[in-house]
Amino acid sequence: MTEDAVVVEDLEKSYGSVRALCNVSFAARTGSVLGLLGPNGAGKTTAVRILTTLLKADAGSARVVGLDVERDAAELRSKIGLAGQYAAVDENLSGFETLEMVGELYHMGRKAARARADELLDRFELSDAAKRPVKTYSGGMRRRLDLAAALVVRPPVLFLDEPTTGLDPRARLSLWETIEGRVAAGTTVLLTTQYLDEAERLADRIVVVDHGNVIAEGTSDELKTQIGGERLDVQLEDQSDTDRAVTALSAMCVDDPAVEDHTVSVAVRQHAGVIAEAVRRLDQAGVAIDDISLHRPTLDDVFLALTGREVEEAEAEKEEVPA
Repeated sequence: MTEDAVVVEDLEKSYGSVRALCNVSFAARTGSVLGLLGPNGAGKTTAVRILTTLLKADAGSARVVGLDVERDAAELRSKIGLAGQYAAVDENLSGFETLEMVGELYHMGRKAARARADELLDRFELSDAAKRPVKTYSGGMRRRLDLAAALVVRPPVLFLDEPTTGLDPRARLSLWETIEGRVAAGTTVLLTTQYLDEAERLADRIVVVDHGNVIAEGTSDELKTQIGGERLDVQLEDQSDTDRAVTALSAMCVDDPAVEDHTVSVAVRQHAGVIAEAVRRLDQAGVAIDDISLHRPTLDDVFLALTGREVEEAEAEKEEVPA
């Protein structure tokens, strides 16, 4: 396997006049998690459908484990797993029958398929429900079964398209732990998500996508650093001291301070000792403070800085483009 398990170069896809992907390029290292972060409609699902051979791109190229997604589509399908936003299982089959069927579709043979089904049902804590129809499963159980189905053939690359959408917090945490276990075993994961905490927890690198464009890429820390690193918030006792506070803190800033009511917020150059230095400077300037705190930007701050709106606002504007 190559160093990069997934390589995307200048990928384009349009639906009529709507451009779902605009010269998108990114790569996922073998044995890592690459997160595609963005609201619904940003182009994430379209990219996954192209990479899993379900959709053809208009332009550009993509390779997964060294195989071209169009030219080598038949061979590639045996090397990838896909779990989508909605559990793609037959509700009338039992959990065991579902996994057995997937194994047989991949020509594992009945004995091997049954053994693999039992193994996965146990791993995903579904053994007690193995003989029950899937229609009796809860949402979290269905999602775990869908992920199990994607792992029947032990694929080196796993595509997870918003796998925790609609799950309760406990089910989300359980699924996160499962994904982490697969990565620890050497699986490469490409994860699309609109959840900032999910990208923060799981992704080794993050590609931020909006309106079909890659607008930023890096680790979580790198993305946060791009928008100014850590911020110091100072709540003043007297709002009339705002100008003096800004002047006192200016030497510590990397950009212009933001002022709102009694609070002055500044991006700072360093972490160590910054609060003590700020208190000293403000005291020398005769500025009294009520509170002072230092915090790292969140991925929500990153998205807001990059797009001018929060993910929730972007979410309200978007509808996923159909494939």
